[in-house]
Amino acid sequence: MSLLSLIAVFLIEQLQPLHYRRVVADPLAAWADFVESRCNAGAYRHGVLAWCLAVLLPVGLVALLYGLLYSLNPLFALGFNVGVLYLTMGFRQFSHHYTEIQLALRLGELERARSLLAQWQGRSTDGLGSEDIARLSIEGALAASHRHVFAVLLWFVLLPGPCGAVLYRISAIVYVQWKKNHLVEGNDFSVFSRQVFGMIEWLPVRATAAAFAIVGDFEDAAYCWRTQAGQWPDRDLGIVLAAGAGALGVQLGRPVVDDGEVSDRAELGLGDPADVDFMQSAVGLVWRATVLWMLLLFLLGLASLVG
Repeated sequence: MSLLSLIAVFLIEQLQPLHYRRVVADPLAAWADFVESRCNAGAYRHGVLAWCLAVLLPVGLVALLYGLLYSLNPLFALGFNVGVLYLTMGFRQFSHHYTEIQLALRLGELERARSLLAQWQGRSTDGLGSEDIARLSIEGALAASHRHVFAVLLWFVLLPGPCGAVLYRISAIVYVQWKKNHLVEGNDFSVFSRQVFGMIEWLPVRATAAAFAIVGDFEDAAYCWRTQAGQWPDRDLGIVLAAGAGALGVQLGRPVVDDGEVSDRAELGLGDPADVDFMQSAVGLVWRATVLWMLLLFLLGLASLVG
């Protein structure tokens, strides 16, 4: 059922892309803010209670509905799986921006590429050259493929029905919405959400990095993962980016101009500087990793049937 659900979602997404921010991200962010506004008294225990309400309550409701539908007819449960996966994962959340930037760079439309990157990543792009744009775009695509495809897919497989997909998507949004409380001295409300999301991310980031290594340059991916990931501010994301850069044989990270100032970023990867050709190579890497995951799911399903 898992493999059928995933194939159906990929097909539906190609025919009818989802407006992720309007339909999913913004409502869930509003839900996270609502729970925070009712529970945030600054204590750690309040963060635990709020996280359970914001994340475990929806996951429990999804599990209950899935069980009810499955008891009525497995086809109803399959349709529910497809619907939830369509909302929680997918390539089109980032591929449209990425493709448009790639096309603009090929046509030499540097100003348009800057504008598209700014719209996608919500950052200043003044003064960025084509190499910087290609590098930031590849980083964004590798990170987004993990957050919107591979991590969701892994948790979907690990937990029954669509519970894992819902768990990952809501916990990720809750973590992002609440982490601003890190800046408030003495406010421990968001500590628990950060700790739990770190545990939820632990296995998916390593599975994504391993998939990139297997379908790319394994030796360089493993080397970059081992030696460079810890230099990235977000170590989990650093694992994905370092392994992806090594698998592609491209230089990522490195300083870029941000709001008129040069930001000091660690170097990731080996090989040549990023360009539009490496952007196409990154697309191939992500698709090969997706095929690998689908093949593994097929083999697991086949083993289950034989068993």
